[in-house]
Amino acid sequence: MTKLSALVVAHNEEIRLDACLARLGFAGEIVVVLDRCTDASKQIAAKHGAKILEGAWPVEGERRHAGIDACAGPWILEVDADEWIEQPLADEITSAVRADDADFYFTPIHNYVGERWVRYGWMAALAPDLRGSLFRKGHKTWGMERVHPGVSFTGRRGPDFKNGVRHNFVVDVADLLKRFNRNTTLKAEDAVARGETARTCSMARKALSRFWKCYVARKGHREGGVGLVIAILCALYPLVAHLKAEEIRESSEGR
Repeated sequence: MTKLSALVVAHNEEIRLDACLARLGFAGEIVVVLDRCTDASKQIAAKHGAKILEGAWPVEGERRHAGIDACAGPWILEVDADEWIEQPLADEITSAVRADDADFYFTPIHNYVGERWVRYGWMAALAPDLRGSLFRKGHKTWGMERVHPGVSFTGRRGPDFKNGVRHNFVVDVADLLKRFNRNTTLKAEDAVARGETARTCSMARKALSRFWKCYVARKGHREGGVGLVIAILCALYPLVAHLKAEEIRESSEGR
């Protein structure tokens, strides 16, 4: 009986998917959800013997739950296509599943910019540094936001893993800026859909406190120029998303 299912959700990830799946052999099964893929992702998943689920899900929470439902194992490990599970973490995960005495576990996320592990300064607006990736089926629920959906857990939390996931986040700073632009647009669309409003001045004040948290409290200053860019982007994230939301509303009202 499959006890651990590794779940990967992918959209046109042929460049990174093979390296991700090659590191998931310790799982009893691999489930790959292909969301509107038009590249070779399906052939790569098939090469690794994965169970494949194809479809179109505009909201991340919907495709995540479709994948969870497709998993046969009582334990699920969610891995993104740009992530690698190396052997030390695989051993920890295997031991936790074998012990079967908790309902979910959080894993450190090691965010890489190119080949550099950027250890300090991250906030969830750009990339998390801790995530509940391993859980017993039925104990994790995804929210329905367009970007960075909320998640909730039930049951008992096990001790955080010591080893981390290698997250091959972006190639360089230019790629980081592209990710920032995409995510703030999706965040703005969420705000408009929910009817959220805010004052621009309050968003500007929040930017100052977020910069301090990122650059000082989270020690982003230790990362040099990259840490400064990350702190600036984290600080500006809610303000830029707010301004984009205002543009969407104005455009809609002008029709």
